[in-house]
Amino acid sequence: MAAAAKPWWRETIETVLWALVLALVLRTFVVQAFWIPSGSMIPTLEVGDRVLVAKFWYHFTEPKRGQLFVFQYPVDPKRDFVKRIVALPGDTLEIRSGTVFVNGLPLREDYVKNRDSFSLSAGPVFPEVPVKVPKNHYFAMGDNRPNSQDSRFWGFVPKQNVRGPVFFRYWPLNRIGTVD
Repeated sequence: MAAAAKPWWRETIETVLWALVLALVLRTFVVQAFWIPSGSMIPTLEVGDRVLVAKFWYHFTEPKRGQLFVFQYPVDPKRDFVKRIVALPGDTLEIRSGTVFVNGLPLREDYVKNRDSFSLSAGPVFPEVPVKVPKNHYFAMGDNRPNSQDSRFWGFVPKQNVRGPVFFRYWPLNRIGTVD
């Protein structure tokens, strides 16, 4: 005996509901789109760029120095920031005259085109310099150093705040592609 056909309106409602559930699952656990609102990552990312973040990626591998990533801003977790991982847990970090030193060696940062003369000094954010990055934390900086509100000013990014690495720019169309 054949099953009775569902009315068209019920079929439509079920299809829409399943599509919404699938979209929410994908956005929550797999991939999420983000809009770049500031110039802190110029020239790598420009104001208005739209990128995709692999939210599942760090469940399989640890974040690496040099990766662009999205995280909840530690000062206001309702806001998401995109920066570059400069130092990993256990690294010793120092910044002198705009040059970043990790574990005593100057960091090669070809992606930084706009430099500043910032030096990390002991103060309210970091009581001692050089700074040792605590376990389960990261030191993040923007590529546009003179115009980046980053770890230099508000401290470390806790691992639980990390959303995932930026892997693809999908807007604007003339800049579509993978992101380094």
